[in-house]
Amino acid sequence: MTENLSGLLSEIRACRICRDAPRFGAALPHEPNPVCVPSATARICICGQAPGTRVHKSGRPFTDPSGVRLRQWMGVDEQAFYDASRIAIIPMGFCFPGLDRKGGDLPPRRECRSAWHDRLFGAMPQLELVIAVGRYAQAYHMGRKAGPTLTDTVRNWRAAYDAGKPRVLPLPHPSWRNNAWLRKNPWFEEEVLPVLRAEVARLVAKA
Repeated sequence: MTENLSGLLSEIRACRICRDAPRFGAALPHEPNPVCVPSATARICICGQAPGTRVHKSGRPFTDPSGVRLRQWMGVDEQAFYDASRIAIIPMGFCFPGLDRKGGDLPPRRECRSAWHDRLFGAMPQLELVIAVGRYAQAYHMGRKAGPTLTDTVRNWRAAYDAGKPRVLPLPHPSWRNNAWLRKNPWFEEEVLPVLRAEVARLVAKA
């Protein structure tokens, strides 16, 4: 039996595992603010890393320059992107994980994956496309089909895209910090983005 999605979302919004009973390392250094957008009708799910500082404050995913680029990659406007009936957004970590000593974001907390992800995706059997942004999402959604590096995984995108349901399409993070990667790998924009845009357009139209 498919789990009730609204009840599951209520549990997630009340989650304090990382703050009160951390299973992997030190406690979350701030109050939890889980950010995820599950959907019982969306055919597309964006699966990224974890909220950054801006999303932690806003409570809305991808409210930063990386969100602008991701929408450009997908070929959708804000209205479609934030329409939960058409696009779900489930990061690997629901809360901002904090900063490392160099001021960068820490990896997503592993508690989310162990406590929630299998249940969430089990409750969304209608999904047809998972957009796996970054190494953490690719490891979870692609398993052994993920390569040893992000570049290998994205270059061999057909390994997961052509197999099973939902299809999985791996992407690099849309951060502007990845401009150098994009310049070194022009095949991404030439080969992968047209497939992404066509599939997103088809599935958004079905919703």
